[in-house]
Amino acid sequence: MISVNNLSLRYGKRVLFEDVNIRFTEGNCYGVIGANGAGKSTFLKILSGEIDPTTGKVEIGKDMRMSVLRQNHYEFDEVPVLETVIRGNSVLYDIMKAKDEIYAKEDFTEEDGIKAGELEGLFAEMDGWNAESVAATMLSNLGIKEDFHNRLLKELDGNQKVRVLLAQALFGHPDILLLDEPTNDLDLETISWLENFLADYDKIVLVVSHDRHFLDAVCTHVADIDFGKITIYSGNYSFWYESSQLLLKQRAEQNRKAEDKIAELKEFIARFSANASKSKQATSRKKALDKIKLEDMRPSNRKYPAILFNNQIREAGDQILEVKDLTKTLNGEVLFRNISFDVKRGQKIAIVSSNSLATSAFYAILSGEDTDYSGHFKWGVTITPTYLPSDNSQYFDGVDLNLIDWLRQYSEEKDETFIRGFLGRMLFSGEETLKKCNVLSGGEKMRCMMSRMMMLKGNLLMMDEPTNHLDLESITALNNGLKEFKGTILFTTRDHELAETVADRILELTPGGLIDREMKFDDYLKDDRVKALKEELYGSVAV
Repeated sequence: MISVNNLSLRYGKRVLFEDVNIRFTEGNCYGVIGANGAGKSTFLKILSGEIDPTTGKVEIGKDMRMSVLRQNHYEFDEVPVLETVIRGNSVLYDIMKAKDEIYAKEDFTEEDGIKAGELEGLFAEMDGWNAESVAATMLSNLGIKEDFHNRLLKELDGNQKVRVLLAQALFGHPDILLLDEPTNDLDLETISWLENFLADYDKIVLVVSHDRHFLDAVCTHVADIDFGKITIYSGNYSFWYESSQLLLKQRAEQNRKAEDKIAELKEFIARFSANASKSKQATSRKKALDKIKLEDMRPSNRKYPAILFNNQIREAGDQILEVKDLTKTLNGEVLFRNISFDVKRGQKIAIVSSNSLATSAFYAILSGEDTDYSGHFKWGVTITPTYLPSDNSQYFDGVDLNLIDWLRQYSEEKDETFIRGFLGRMLFSGEETLKKCNVLSGGEKMRCMMSRMMMLKGNLLMMDEPTNHLDLESITALNNGLKEFKGTILFTTRDHELAETVADRILELTPGGLIDREMKFDDYLKDDRVKALKEELYGSVAV
């Protein structure tokens, strides 16, 4: 168990936490949520001992081992990959090193023999003889091929390092797991493996993530950080969100009878519990939903941006987009070849690929930024596409403007009140709109790009990783906005929930050609015929 008692953290006049008293118990996975800047990562650092609280203390059960997903990607650069993972269990690793040092002695004494025997006993008790095979299996499950296992960590790229450090955190079945954004840079197959691993994990897990599908798949509870307090609720993220929105709506309707409110809440809980039975969570962990008490549920105080795209500049005709024999190579590598398809009005198409360079190149071609390709494409005469790239640095680098003047660049209407309206939808108000755009955080820049996109009123949206840097509130608002949009969408995302709830057609770009299916995203992932076709087309890599 982890017990947090009277915990506060202050930085000058700023209060991050105040009088927090909560407990985390074995067998549960807690999704730590809160707006950007609320202190999610900071709270994990307090639990791990990296940061000391201003007041209060954290108590951890005796002999409990804690493991933390490390953010320093260079700490183990000179260490082999397999050894890096095993170091995740520091007690086992220290025994291994102590044994090796004794056996390496030239003047091996009787005392050394006794000590070695003791260490061998401890090593066997901790299943040390299987440590390397367990670590190797975990690395393979996380997408690190066996060829890399004996290389130094510095020889791997950034995405691979993240996976190795995740394997290190998971290794050795720690009693407490602290994971800050564990799905970053993971593909869907690896995320699915991690979901299954954590859903069946029988210890304490605390996880910070902006991936709603991931939180729903693994979490039994939500630890909500709001106004300096941390409140724990039973259920996963979707339950917390939907119940808090329902209660917020009820609070606004002051005249509704109390018994009507209770009946609606009970119906909601029953419906949610039925849906949860289809999730990946272990059966024993679903029982947490049965313990939900109405009096424990509260409306959220979060602010959600208004991401609305339906005010289109004009209605689209029947001719949307025609693509014929489109091929793109980069440095001799085929990203996609002979891509041909037509887009129908109102379709919402997820563009996917195992190579993110392929999807970004595809959008760069359609937006006119890239002219080095073969084949052709043609927009319908009524189509006004608007584009959100995954890398928006070109819109901000070297630009010394406040947010109002920055957004005004892209508008025919120059009136300040008009401009402020679109910034306000993305929660920029008052003096915030006078902030210089070159000092914005990644999330603030993405919200500015959303303001720009809404203002341009396109009837076709192209979005390459639109959830990058966004908090859960903005991602949820974006998801709702795209579902309600009446026009056509081409988008790429690592957010599983966004892909599943928005897309009605999947286009996969491969070196060997195109996979085109009109179906939901989850159905696409499970389709055996698609899996077989992917193996064939990704093997066709010759230029």
